[in-house]
Amino acid sequence: MPVPAIRIETLNGATPRAAGRYVLYWMNATRRSGWNFALQRAVEHAVDLQRPLLVVETLSCERPYANLRHHHFALDGMADNARGLAGKPASYYPFVENRPGRIASLLTELAKEACLIVCDLRPLRDSLRETRELARRVPVLLERVDSNGILPLKAADREFTTAHSLRRFMQKHLLAHLQQPPLADPLDGVNLPPLPSLPDTISGGWPAADRALLNGKRQRLAQLPIGQETRPLATMGGSAAAHAALEVFLREHLALYEAFRNQPQRDVTSGLSPYLRRGHLASHEIVQKLLDMQGWHPADLSLETRGRRSGWWGLSASAEAFLDQLITWRELGYLFCFKRDDYDRFEGLPDWAQATLEAHSQDPRPYLYTLRQLETAQTHDPLWNAAQMQLVREGRLHNYLRMLWGKKILHWSESPRQALAAMSELNDRFALDGCDPNSYGGIGWVMGRFDRAWGPQRPVFGKIRYMSSRNTARKVTVDGYIQRYAPTP
Repeated sequence: MPVPAIRIETLNGATPRAAGRYVLYWMNATRRSGWNFALQRAVEHAVDLQRPLLVVETLSCERPYANLRHHHFALDGMADNARGLAGKPASYYPFVENRPGRIASLLTELAKEACLIVCDLRPLRDSLRETRELARRVPVLLERVDSNGILPLKAADREFTTAHSLRRFMQKHLLAHLQQPPLADPLDGVNLPPLPSLPDTISGGWPAADRALLNGKRQRLAQLPIGQETRPLATMGGSAAAHAALEVFLREHLALYEAFRNQPQRDVTSGLSPYLRRGHLASHEIVQKLLDMQGWHPADLSLETRGRRSGWWGLSASAEAFLDQLITWRELGYLFCFKRDDYDRFEGLPDWAQATLEAHSQDPRPYLYTLRQLETAQTHDPLWNAAQMQLVREGRLHNYLRMLWGKKILHWSESPRQALAAMSELNDRFALDGCDPNSYGGIGWVMGRFDRAWGPQRPVFGKIRYMSSRNTARKVTVDGYIQRYAPTP
């Protein structure tokens, strides 16, 4: 089955170069060797042209908050891809940028002998700009391919402002896209000519990452112009670790998900968001494995398309709740970022949210904390401090407490804009799933995006939904969580 046309975007008016040496796939977001529409599209071209396939995966030092933590996790994925593509009819070239601008110059050089280029679609400003700029520089066809979610980003006919509105749309249109998944292994059974070698200018000017760098050796990472203060974690990145986490979730935690997903001390959430963020795991694969496990058939779908959170799939309550997070909420953030370039700015909030936050911007704050005090969890609130310490120590926040974490930053900041900047910086720097459309969707929700106005109005919050640590502690058990993640003296 070919890649659906709705997932393919031509970025320039160039045509394939028939005399080119190879088809180039720039793996810039969908960092996996299976369940990958972009890789599948590159294979289609290579087969049609009977040219070698060159897969170039890059890791930038220019990204905001590029640091040891994020690089270490990403390098695990690159090492997995090197292993996964070994012995396949494709050449894999991992490149870790050691100074700004090197990725762009590498791609420009490679384009000189390419038949065409395929790259990934990542719906964030910097990535969209980079691929557009590349399209203007190269003399060959450049296609950008969407592997982000079950619903193609171009399938949405409008901007969705709530999960309910997107859910209604998906219940009418999702099945057709669900039944057009990417191939689990797009290189299986494919015969392509090998690539004897790359031009000497490439290996000399842009050397491939060696084994020590792919293994995350600290002395090699210390040589890169990235943040050195945010330490790496024990959590492994890559597709192998992603699949292991998926199996644990489906086997041990899914059945408990509906009952205990909001209980931090039970910790039955999937833990898959870092792998989805890095492109190490496909939402298509997650959904397929869950549906197979539950013996699902398309005939199980409800005929009602009212946007209800449960009941449409015809699955267990836990499975429906998880799919609502994975598909509805995650893809709501992706669609918003694709359609708006102010996704992380105050001006990207709904008009009513901007108005109420501005109206209360001068309200006295019960506490005011600097960014450094927030970063080091030096507040009066033990539950908030524990959540921040989980973020710093483990690179993650429990899903339920992430909402409280953001609400209190709003409560304790001098202005809504300062609160938004603090949330984005702490999340993007420390969270393994930071710098992601799903994260920006969650941060925006704290400030009213994808939500409605609430009453009565409160100081600082106005009509924004309010949360407090006291009320949270009444709803969920947190004593053990606070003890586990308490800041060290």
